[in-house]
Amino acid sequence: MTQRILVVDDERLIRWSLRERLTAEGYDVLEAADGAGAKRIIDEEEFDAALLDLRLPDADGADLVERVHDVMPHVPVIVITAYSSIDSAVRVMKAGAIDYIAKPFDMDDLASVVRRAIEAAEQQGRAGRGERPLQPFGLEEVIGETEAMVDLRSQVRQVAMSEADTALLQGESGAGKRFIAHAIHFESGRTDRPFLQLQCTGMPESLLESTLFGIENTPAMSMAGPKEGLLELASGGTILLNDVADLPLSIQEKLLAVLETGAFMRMSGTEAIPLDVRVLAATCRRLEPLVEEGLFRRELFYRLTVVRIEIPPLRQRAGDIPLLARHFLQRYGRTPARKLTGFSSDALGRLDQYDWPGNVRELRDVIRNVALVAQQPVITAEHIELGRAVLRDLPRAAEYTVQLPTSGCDLADIEKALVRQALIRADWNQSRAARLLGVSRDQVRYKMAKFGIKQA
Repeated sequence: MTQRILVVDDERLIRWSLRERLTAEGYDVLEAADGAGAKRIIDEEEFDAALLDLRLPDADGADLVERVHDVMPHVPVIVITAYSSIDSAVRVMKAGAIDYIAKPFDMDDLASVVRRAIEAAEQQGRAGRGERPLQPFGLEEVIGETEAMVDLRSQVRQVAMSEADTALLQGESGAGKRFIAHAIHFESGRTDRPFLQLQCTGMPESLLESTLFGIENTPAMSMAGPKEGLLELASGGTILLNDVADLPLSIQEKLLAVLETGAFMRMSGTEAIPLDVRVLAATCRRLEPLVEEGLFRRELFYRLTVVRIEIPPLRQRAGDIPLLARHFLQRYGRTPARKLTGFSSDALGRLDQYDWPGNVRELRDVIRNVALVAQQPVITAEHIELGRAVLRDLPRAAEYTVQLPTSGCDLADIEKALVRQALIRADWNQSRAARLLGVSRDQVRYKMAKFGIKQA
């Protein structure tokens, strides 16, 4: 029987995006745009997981979490929220939600969270109604049988159960740093407390500081009260600082003070607030050269590297490639319409010959692309090459840049340009253009008709 996911969000585009991706994953999707619609579905329908937005026009997401658990206690609930409402997310997680996805979210991360949540609930069994679902991010999900991965799992277990309040996760892009951070948290004694993440790249310094430390209310501000930062909200749990090498020096100094004193102050605040949190810092860059150049504080470097976990690139654990490929094929290659069963020997050979510069993430994406196009149960070397070709042809931001007029721009013109460029890149093959854009072929055809796009 096809599993069903309840999606509740008042933003139509987000519901559409979630429906498209979850349907592609083989799920049926139930949708609600408000609290009233969500309550009707919760009371009248059955589903296997719920994705709930916290801010709805007529309901509080916390109430919906409680309603799901009252009606179907075994169903895992995943919160969708923005940083501005993480305080509410923490509250509902304490009430039973297993995780939250911050907007804007990565569809691959979300799909993984949903899949693992359902698998964990199934393992617990329907007889366990009323019990909290098992956490779906433990060591059993760290896949690999090579010596490097056996050692990595051992390190994760030791760090998780230790008293260490910091650890540095170092590895190439796509190697799995965020995944290992999740495993450390959910294997630790902090598993019932929040796991929060902060992306240290691409955010203005003042916003980055307020997001991390919070803001104290002052007479000059119109805030209703103090705004808690991620450090405070993660108290008792874990916070992951992604791309920690990009933290501004001023924030590095404040973070060092937090780690040294076990307390922090909100922006504009004067009172030190005690804090118990494990800080995991992730980076794909070596920090030592940055320390020598004065771009990363030496004291913070020493503080973060009391425990250092090196996550090996996929090329250094090539023996795990077949295992990972089969894992991803099982995830993406089974739908109600068909079932992909395995790989031919030449396909496995082709996978082994490639050095995978994008690591596990690239392998995952190739197998997902293969699952979209394969028409026979056994994957061949030709399928692998096609999956890699699709990945190579994915549009880059520079290729899809539209020159904006100084007086403003028309979003329809931008959309038309993107669709046309994708079609040109795909040699006017509508199915391939749809994959490049991440939409369905019918949507490409609709856009072509809407904008009058024709092959020259």
